[in-house]
Amino acid sequence: MSKFFKIFILLIFMFNFFSSASANYKKLAYDFSFKDNNEQDYSLDQYKGKVILVVNVASRCGFTKQYADLQKLYDENKSKGLIIIGVPSNDFGNQEPGSNKEIKKFCETNFGITFPIMAKTNILGDTGHPFYKWVEENYGKSGVPKWNFYKVLINKSGKIEDVYSSITNPSSKKIKNKINSILQ
Repeated sequence: MSKFFKIFILLIFMFNFFSSASANYKKLAYDFSFKDNNEQDYSLDQYKGKVILVVNVASRCGFTKQYADLQKLYDENKSKGLIIIGVPSNDFGNQEPGSNKEIKKFCETNFGITFPIMAKTNILGDTGHPFYKWVEENYGKSGVPKWNFYKVLINKSGKIEDVYSSITNPSSKKIKNKINSILQ
């Protein structure tokens, strides 16, 4: 493992513990929508009362193999009310350069993805998607993705339950136990 990668992982780990969540919730997750892979509005409102895991994804990232674990998590829990939403972004290392059509084909062909994959979306900065600005408002800076495959878990009330860094695999006990506890 390179020295840079070790430092990067350490920084992600550290930021995960320093949340200054204000949780004022002027809005809920259901108040947001993304553009789906066909550039149509895709409202989170359709998932009221469900548990939602929003993951910013990329096809050329070292964490891309997490797609398989996300699909497995989805298959195991979709009948219980879990929705996983993939949000492709090119914001981190230009690791999602493809078109929406290419991204969808990549996900389906290589990982058999059946959960919704949105259109490529800006996450960071002034042009960042309002959902991620809402996450920062209500969870603090540790809720803002630092890299690809950052996970935001929304509970049945439409509020942020927890966030998980890129290094936390979707198959980890930490994520599975939290999802199981809020699905009940």
